[in-house]
Amino acid sequence: MCAIFGISGVDESSNLTYLGLHALQHRGQEGTGIVSTHGKEPFVHKERGLVGDVFTASVINSLQGHTAIGHNRYSTAGGNTSENLQPLIMKSSLGWVSIAHNGNLVNATELTKKLEQEGSIFQSTADTEVILHLMAKSKERELTRALIHALNQVIGAYSLLVLNHEYLIAVRDPQGFRPLVMGSHKGRPVFASESTAFDLIGATYEREIEPGEMVIVSLNNNFSVSSIRPLNSALKKRCVFEQVYFARPDSLVYGSTVYHTRKNLGKQLAEEQPALHAEMVIPVPDSGVYAAIGYSEFSNLPFEMGIIRSHYIGRTFIEPRQAIRDFGVKLKLNPVAEIIKGKSIVVVDDSLVRGTTSKKLIQHLRDAGAREVHLRISAPPTAHPCFYGIDTPTKKELLASSNSIEKIRVFVGADSLGYLSLEGLLKVASEKSGEGFCHACFSGDYPCLT
Repeated sequence: MCAIFGISGVDESSNLTYLGLHALQHRGQEGTGIVSTHGKEPFVHKERGLVGDVFTASVINSLQGHTAIGHNRYSTAGGNTSENLQPLIMKSSLGWVSIAHNGNLVNATELTKKLEQEGSIFQSTADTEVILHLMAKSKERELTRALIHALNQVIGAYSLLVLNHEYLIAVRDPQGFRPLVMGSHKGRPVFASESTAFDLIGATYEREIEPGEMVIVSLNNNFSVSSIRPLNSALKKRCVFEQVYFARPDSLVYGSTVYHTRKNLGKQLAEEQPALHAEMVIPVPDSGVYAAIGYSEFSNLPFEMGIIRSHYIGRTFIEPRQAIRDFGVKLKLNPVAEIIKGKSIVVVDDSLVRGTTSKKLIQHLRDAGAREVHLRISAPPTAHPCFYGIDTPTKKELLASSNSIEKIRVFVGADSLGYLSLEGLLKVASEKSGEGFCHACFSGDYPCLT
């Protein structure tokens, strides 16, 4: 999961890109980068760290030009190293080309071996670089045609922004795994992984980039915008986990507001998995808040913030020398004993992966006086790893891959455990956005791999 942002034809393009990336920080925290241009040479800055720390005023001032693309990295393919930071940039017979990518290419290893045998030298271990080499080896000498040539050879998930001295191109893979939206800032085009980036810079949301669509901005023709559909058609397989977990609740994803989708997931969960003797609903903050609101409304149980989350945890902290049980979880999440003491409570979260955090949290709630703890998850069991841009654990590490719901309940120590069904999830997700979702992490039904 990464973030991409691009804008063309505006003053302070790098500053607006910085703001857009800041709004998309939740999609990647390992490193960030911006490439800008005035239509001739590129200006580049990439660095590990958060957006607000990396892009100082002097750095932003050095990124000149009317057009820029940016990227926040959350490593999936390739490691968390500086050479994998994006946007990647390469010089070839096409001139300089820069690319920012959200997603994973499932045939990247095969293509890398083939390209290396043909003489290509890779500068990173990111699968994104495969696209640049395929473009460079193309006989095409125009960016759009070279990009089409490359993308017709890759398989998997990609939402891309591609920039050179002539064009800014936004393109989404034919199955539409990862979101990509288009807006307008003072009449000029802007692109982002999520619409929340537009809100911060005062841009207007226009629409999604459709699966298989390529939107082309001409830097030499008054930033005119055109659209083509040059890629092979395929069934839509949009990542449903974007709506469950990844996207910000104030974003529009697949045509629906994430806030309302998650609230409706909570309502569906309450219908499917009621807790008959519970006295209140509390969320695991911040991930479970919106589903818990829906669960509370549907079940007519009071909603309480019975767990408080600390938002001031840095990358490192000093543990006390004297052992404190479950120190890491306590540092992040702390029950409010006065609210939950003596009560039967429903605890709502959006996912349960390894189960270790849930196990420790439930014990904390019991230590704080909860009489009963009923755990509800607003998604199906996560039983399979993702190969399309999400850094999930291996199948062996996923608790639901080899354990029944009853065994998981015993492991985490809940009085009852209920998951949303896959049918319920797809029913809610499809209300406004239609059919066509990837749910491989829940079902094991992998697009592209069969």
